[in-house]
Amino acid sequence: MTAPHAWVIGDVHGCHATLQALLAHPELAGDAGARLWFTGDLVNRGPASAATLRTVRALGERAVVVLGNHDLRALALACRAVAPGAQDTLEDLLDAPDAVELLDWLRQRPLAHAEGPYLLTHAGLYPRWDAASVPLLAQEVETVLRDARWRGSMSALLQRTPGTWFRHRHGRRRVAFIANALTRMRLCGPDGGLLFKASATPGLWPPHARPWFDIPRRTVEPAVTTVFGHWATLGLMLRDDAVCVDTACVSGGMLSALRLSDRKLVQVRRIDSARGVLAAA
Repeated sequence: MTAPHAWVIGDVHGCHATLQALLAHPELAGDAGARLWFTGDLVNRGPASAATLRTVRALGERAVVVLGNHDLRALALACRAVAPGAQDTLEDLLDAPDAVELLDWLRQRPLAHAEGPYLLTHAGLYPRWDAASVPLLAQEVETVLRDARWRGSMSALLQRTPGTWFRHRHGRRRVAFIANALTRMRLCGPDGGLLFKASATPGLWPPHARPWFDIPRRTVEPAVTTVFGHWATLGLMLRDDAVCVDTACVSGGMLSALRLSDRKLVQVRRIDSARGVLAAA
């Protein structure tokens, strides 16, 4: 299977000026036929979530966007299913005149995209699932989000589900586990249980914890490369089976784009809109 003609772009987090600079980079701007795959977390923590959504939505079918945990949080805040926290910076989106339209577009995005030898999700591939089943599992969450009564489901959808898939695969927390695995997962226990409280900074996680991509898998399947973001402290990681492109743009790092066909990397450092570009590579 050949690689899709696509650039994968890491977590934007409302850093709209940086996204514009990345899209204007000669490598991306000169590759107009390529699609743009976004790893999720388009919004929150940065200064311009609404503008970011408008720009990505305007890309039309050229953009493939999977939802991240901050995107789900924006939807939950919009319907008051959760209270805002100190690090939330979503006022520009929630108060925007086109907020309803932008949020409706956001909640129509998938949680997984499979194409050729690649699987795109925000957080990764849960080690007790096979890659072929992920889009079907993701659809269970997508059905909830796209339902006319979605607002009433957000509190349950955002519940934390520590532990294994076996523990949560039946009952009311099934969909929440799927959402957690696809948008929040970083570390797992040796049994494949999700660990939310352990530090995910490399070198600081507890001895029993391992990154999801290093947990031995129970299934043997054709080679699949999982492409994800979500893990800023992990940073850029290029393996045959797993690729991370979250390079901490929102906290002063780079916004990264990786071309799947040849792993060409383009990076732009976060832009302070009052001062211009800080650095580019």
